[in-house]
Amino acid sequence: MALTTRMTVRHLDGDRFAIDVRDHRLTVDQPLADGGQDTGATPTELFVASLASCVAHYARGYLARHKLPTAGLAVTAEYTMGPRPPRVTDIRVDVDVPDGVPTERLGGLLAVASHCTVHNTLAHPPAITVALAGLSGGPGPAGAPRAGKEEA
Repeated sequence: MALTTRMTVRHLDGDRFAIDVRDHRLTVDQPLADGGQDTGATPTELFVASLASCVAHYARGYLARHKLPTAGLAVTAEYTMGPRPPRVTDIRVDVDVPDGVPTERLGGLLAVASHCTVHNTLAHPPAITVALAGLSGGPGPAGAPRAGKEEA
């Protein structure tokens, strides 16, 4: 059975948005150099952070299941932006393995960390639909206004 989770993003001011997920609120913004107030990470930074934190979660789970040390576990991510269309073109994720993890466990750790939910999703992209909510009538031909709504 598929599990559906809903989150809501609301405009606060300028380039700031609040993201409500379950009982949590995150704020995204743009850097000062890009016209924002730099009060939070950018959506792209959160995208890469979701991958890095998912890798970390799976790595910690592997270590805990095998009763291996978790102190010192850290994950670092770097990404490269492409010009057109704007997108993340490359991501590198490095797992800092805690001291005391035996060499023979490294392959298993890497295999588990490499198959976290976010990584699996990027490897097998979901269908994405972007729609205008709450408007009557379906979408018309490209560039045509919707029935019953004035053109902006």
